[in-house]
Amino acid sequence: MARLLLALLLAVLVGGCALSTVTASPPAQQPAPARSQPSRTPSRVGAPVVDAAAVRADLATLAVKGRAPMTGYDRDAFGQAWSDDTEDQWGHNGCDTRNDILRRDLRDVALDPRTHGCVVLTGTLADPYGGTLIHFVRGVATSIAVQVDHVVALGDAWQKGARQWTAQRRQAFANDPRELLAVSGPLNASKGDGDAATWLPPAKAYRCAYVARQVAVKKAYGLWVTAAERDAIARVLASCAR
Repeated sequence: MARLLLALLLAVLVGGCALSTVTASPPAQQPAPARSQPSRTPSRVGAPVVDAAAVRADLATLAVKGRAPMTGYDRDAFGQAWSDDTEDQWGHNGCDTRNDILRRDLRDVALDPRTHGCVVLTGTLADPYGGTLIHFVRGVATSIAVQVDHVVALGDAWQKGARQWTAQRRQAFANDPRELLAVSGPLNASKGDGDAATWLPPAKAYRCAYVARQVAVKKAYGLWVTAAERDAIARVLASCAR
């Protein structure tokens, strides 16, 4: 009996020592909630296919009027720049509109992990306006190389109907992904508030897609075109494959 008790005592002591040397593994760190990622557009090495007949039909539905004055125009009339406070598919996702578009349009992006997958640090843009590849690096002196263009310029929209909109509608327009495109910074600057009658992308292969997008946006928001703008768009569409 004494031997049995001694054996039991030794087992308890050994087991206790073994337990005391085991280090509990920390609980696995839970990953941050996945951010809704904008769907990628196809690479723009080749120009998108445009149904020119359908675009011409849409163009014919747009009102043709003269250009109203820029009186009262201010960028602030279209709300806070790159606001997340919109009702489009990425509205209220915790990320500003500019970074939503950069994530959509750039390839091989690197995201800032401190922003839960929101802010784009680097990436490559196949610039639709110039037909070149641009390496984007986020920074005070470098971010300007890639800008997000309002395909229908805000000043142009102001002169062709947006002046009469509510502030909420103007903010929705300025942040609508259909209206936004990541492009070369210098080319975006050269466009300014021009419409198709005064500015077209230097890359001729992209012009059909460019005017098609302008027509789609203007139709969706009820904006009008000038006669010169309508004729310029029609000339571009006449050269499209379809």
